[in-house]
Amino acid sequence: MREFVYTAPATTEQALGGAGEDTAFLAGGTTLVDLMKLGVMSPARVLDINALPLRGIRADDGGLRIGALEKMADVAGHPRVTADYPALAQALRGASQQIRNMASMGGNLLQRTRCDYFRDTGSRCNKRQPGSGCPAVTGVNRTHAVLGTSDACVATHPSDAAVALVALDASVRLLGRDGERTVRLADFYRLPGATPHLENVLEPGELLAEITVPALPWAARSAYLKISDRQSYAFALASAAVALELNGNTVARARVAVGGVGTRPWRLPAVEAELTGRPATEESYARAAALAVEGARPLSGNRFKTTLVQRALVRALLTVGG
Repeated sequence: MREFVYTAPATTEQALGGAGEDTAFLAGGTTLVDLMKLGVMSPARVLDINALPLRGIRADDGGLRIGALEKMADVAGHPRVTADYPALAQALRGASQQIRNMASMGGNLLQRTRCDYFRDTGSRCNKRQPGSGCPAVTGVNRTHAVLGTSDACVATHPSDAAVALVALDASVRLLGRDGERTVRLADFYRLPGATPHLENVLEPGELLAEITVPALPWAARSAYLKISDRQSYAFALASAAVALELNGNTVARARVAVGGVGTRPWRLPAVEAELTGRPATEESYARAAALAVEGARPLSGNRFKTTLVQRALVRALLTVGG
């Protein structure tokens, strides 16, 4: 591990003032510390932000607000989250209890890919070393993405919670030296293109402070389904987050996102449009789910994901829509 300077700012202003190009923010540390030990990340300065006032879970008629430093376990077990935003609670429970007790919500959204080539400093990786290449394109790629990929990167986004939050139209509030801004989570993550090392729209030294979810009454009819190699502590091969508003036996509105198959949490507006106005039946769900893999680019080892994600989506829709 590279030598670094550790500080624990007491205020948000101190944290933002001390941040720069070669700085990392430390919350739960469940991703950062691992990557520093591996030599994948080697910041010159580490700012422990756990003393900052970025906590709180507030749910009312205006929606849901979650401080970035809230622990995953506390959010997953919050009665208003489980009742009014079940897809989010279910997505958070996909991690082990130990991780949920340590990891922060902000850190969950900012965690780095689990691609083995990225985490192995002896391998080439455009995320870690821009311009070095992506051996996963022709190498071992069973767990990699089929949507949103490029010749420079096929790594899958790892967060379960981000998929549920994208389906629920969540936004994030970002703090920087020049003030604050709010970004829809669906727009927060970048496609890899030719610059896969730029994973989101955060500016250097900018801090993710809060997650907001709008008050959608039909979000209570939502679910998150994760399919993985193991029942616990495994990343999704395919996942689906859905929310439905039903008018009798007809889908009035739908929100759909999938994970485990995209380079970022993958919102599916074409699937949503196909569902709207259709009867809430398995036949309708299967027809809509077929649109989920439009534009997919399967690799040698992960072609099965194009079928798996459709089945996951149909199953999730049946869970919430009969």
